[in-house]
Amino acid sequence: MVRSSRVNPAASNASASVLAQLFEPIRDDLRAVEREFARHVQSQIAVIPAIGNYVKDGGGKRIRPAVLLMAARMAGYAGERAVLYASVIEFIHSATLVHDDIIDEAELRRGRQAAHARWGNHVTVLFGDFLYLKSMSLALTQDTLDVVRLLCDVTLRIVEGEIDQLTKQGAVDLSEEEHFEIVRRKTAYLFAGSARIGAMLGATSREQQEALWEYGFNIGMAFQLVDDLLDFTGDEVALGKPVGGDLREGKLTLPVIHLLAQGDGPARALVSQIVRERAATIDQWRQLRALLAQSRSIDYAYDRALAFVDRAKQALGAFPAGDAREALLFLPDYVVSRDR
Repeated sequence: MVRSSRVNPAASNASASVLAQLFEPIRDDLRAVEREFARHVQSQIAVIPAIGNYVKDGGGKRIRPAVLLMAARMAGYAGERAVLYASVIEFIHSATLVHDDIIDEAELRRGRQAAHARWGNHVTVLFGDFLYLKSMSLALTQDTLDVVRLLCDVTLRIVEGEIDQLTKQGAVDLSEEEHFEIVRRKTAYLFAGSARIGAMLGATSREQQEALWEYGFNIGMAFQLVDDLLDFTGDEVALGKPVGGDLREGKLTLPVIHLLAQGDGPARALVSQIVRERAATIDQWRQLRALLAQSRSIDYAYDRALAFVDRAKQALGAFPAGDAREALLFLPDYVVSRDR
């Protein structure tokens, strides 16, 4: 669990079990999303369902589909389209993970072999393309072109974010704003789109739809900043992947960006060496952890995540009290308290 010297008490008490309890009303819907995923990765090309079922069974918290489903419930919608669009979101998210693992040359995903490590890069990148196309094909079965436009826009931003990150890989002079722009595109917009689609399914005002976009966007920002932190503070067993992977892949995240902004020469030399060699010894990693603690860079990044959490909660003020709103109010605290 990520810790800070100024931890939100609600966040420190948050747990996956409490989250599951609060999302109990949509448990059957989330199971339906899993079934829809399995159903729509079927193909006469045998390797497609093989990879699809492998990806589906790899775990994951399904937070993005849950946000859509709970937002739809808060908006007063109880029809079948919520499950369909939640499945679309899961297809898009799964496609990004498959492609990310190939680009990052990651061997593990959630504690087991990444898909490309089993089936090879060529087949797996095409499977990721299959998921993207399947998501849009599913969305187009409905007559709501405004939702399809939103999904296309969000997907384009994700791809732009991936390209932007790749062009900046290995750059030790990355600014905080440049990093945030990557986070917005790669992570936050899909959360935002999930929440807004839930609102669009119900009888909501333009203001309420904008509020849920803001809610999802800020949760997405907080979610990614916590991922940044877990790369330095997490446990490999809990995370299901090696810690320190971002920096060894040449990606600067907020804790390191903050550290380098302090103008510490030894810190810059150390980070530059790790990025250049794409490796870090145990002693180098310990030295970096010590420098991050000395500069309070971990606390800084965590406080930024908490600020996004506060904005997410404030956005829900556009909706009346209720069980769905209560669950969505709790979710940001869970996001910043998770350990994986």
